[in-house]
Amino acid sequence: MTWTCDTPSARAALEIATEYADTALLNHSVRSYAFGARYAADHGLEYDQELFYVAALLHDLGLTAPFDSHTLPFEEAGGHVARVLTAGLGWPADRRARADEIIVLHMRDDVDAAEDVESHLLQVGTSADVSGLRVAEFDPSFTARLLDAHPRAGFGPLFTALVEDQARRKPDCAAAAYVAGGAAGRISANPLDA
Repeated sequence: MTWTCDTPSARAALEIATEYADTALLNHSVRSYAFGARYAADHGLEYDQELFYVAALLHDLGLTAPFDSHTLPFEEAGGHVARVLTAGLGWPADRRARADEIIVLHMRDDVDAAEDVESHLLQVGTSADVSGLRVAEFDPSFTARLLDAHPRAGFGPLFTALVEDQARRKPDCAAAAYVAGGAAGRISANPLDA
């Protein structure tokens, strides 16, 4: 299985993510896409590959210094990054809005695949990679190949620090609720880091 999508928009998203995210955050974004795409394949879910890939690659750019908003939750800031990039790529307004929506919804309550498959896949992919949720459902050889191609590179402690910082500065954001709900413990117990 490939960990990429090969379209001009997908390549642009990878280029931007590579430029602004460090290795740990970039690899997390790729792994989130790969886990979501694998989950879709395993469950017979049809989805827009390019849309999902672009959203996955850009979903955490709101955590990086250049795009961290002092007022907006990081997922909303990341959604705006996606809107701007995809506008430059010539995406129509409704498709730009969908990329934004997918990124925002990855930090919200569970989205059912029947209602919004791409948002569901990003939730599955990020949850698997951040805290190990559903990791046991994936073929161990798939997971091993993915981690070999895109190593963790200290992602768990880095992500914990990033969301804790968001929670301190933006106490009403989804990251604050996530932290208050025991995120640090779940992240540190992720079997991907064992």
